[in-house]
Amino acid sequence: MTHSPTAWLRGAGGTPFGRHEGRGPIDLMADAARQALASAALARGDIDGMLCGYATTLPHLMLSTLLCERFGLSPRYAHGMQLGGATGAAMLMAARELVRAGRCRNVLVVAGENRLTGQSRDSSIQTLAQVGDADYEVPNGASVPAYYALMASEYMHRTGITRADLAEFAVLMRANAARHPEAHLRTPITQAEVLASKPIAAPLSLLDCCPISDGAMALVVSAEPGPHAPVRMAGAGQAHRHQHLTAMADVMQCGAGEAAAQAFAEAGLAHADIGYLGIYDSFTITLAMLLEETGFAPRAGAAARARAGDFAPTGALPLNTHGGLLSFGHCGVAGGMAHAVEAWRQMTGQAGERQIRAPRRAFVHADGGVMSSHVSLILSRED
Repeated sequence: MTHSPTAWLRGAGGTPFGRHEGRGPIDLMADAARQALASAALARGDIDGMLCGYATTLPHLMLSTLLCERFGLSPRYAHGMQLGGATGAAMLMAARELVRAGRCRNVLVVAGENRLTGQSRDSSIQTLAQVGDADYEVPNGASVPAYYALMASEYMHRTGITRADLAEFAVLMRANAARHPEAHLRTPITQAEVLASKPIAAPLSLLDCCPISDGAMALVVSAEPGPHAPVRMAGAGQAHRHQHLTAMADVMQCGAGEAAAQAFAEAGLAHADIGYLGIYDSFTITLAMLLEETGFAPRAGAAARARAGDFAPTGALPLNTHGGLLSFGHCGVAGGMAHAVEAWRQMTGQAGERQIRAPRRAFVHADGGVMSSHVSLILSRED
């Protein structure tokens, strides 16, 4: 076996996000996987590693090998992972280590779920609420938006940011999604509409929250670049400072900064080298906090950068050009993976109508739980 110190993002694929009646997680993941293999110019027999994200609508004990069976794969390594919204980025980091160690040459990383059509609203709320502490949080009836709202209240009190500041990100993500034919929500919105939308958990309103979607995403991490511009996984980092909101020591230091620092140190790059951002945005407060803690905006300054156009597709640091979780959609693990897929497509000139000047370096960050688990990735185009 030839050992390779470098891991490349070789191909990617994904389904539209939204409503897929009658299609389960395996169906959706198989669609995304087929696209990723075609994109990577690989056959199923070339895949010797498989990493699969969990699906709340199919809580199978061996989901990775179930997908291998249904999709016709016989890998020498298979693994399922559960890390909330950070799962996709963590799987990519793990795939990178498998390739760099020489254990695998081509690792398929895939996730998908029919979270919109495959479970009732009440079931979805109840399932997601289990991210809370079983003794101190869940019995009080809190939902995921309530957890984030409590965190938002503290952060807004500490920094002085406002609901109008948060609304900037909802508007930007919807404008980006309007240019993506596979996005869940494409109708443009205004700041006034965000502020006037239905209250969900103060200070968050409906348009501060991501939709629940069906969909799937897949990427191939390989020992060799494929037919597209070569994109190297140059750096990665993780941080896990707490699991539950009641154990969060400081909303100003959730762990995102630590994960980012690790990734930058490993890549030997600085913030000024980055030309594209793929930042997790389950809620508008998530995006504001992550931009600021990872160092792409000063404290209380993310909205000002958004207003100045810095994060627009034509700006200095394009952000989530697919529309992010807030508008492209959120179907669990694949929702977070979509940020990495979009970064790769932009870097390889495959973003169609959304294509910006292909960035040479991209920073991707995902978080799971209530800003609980953090994974940062740095991608580098090496042509």
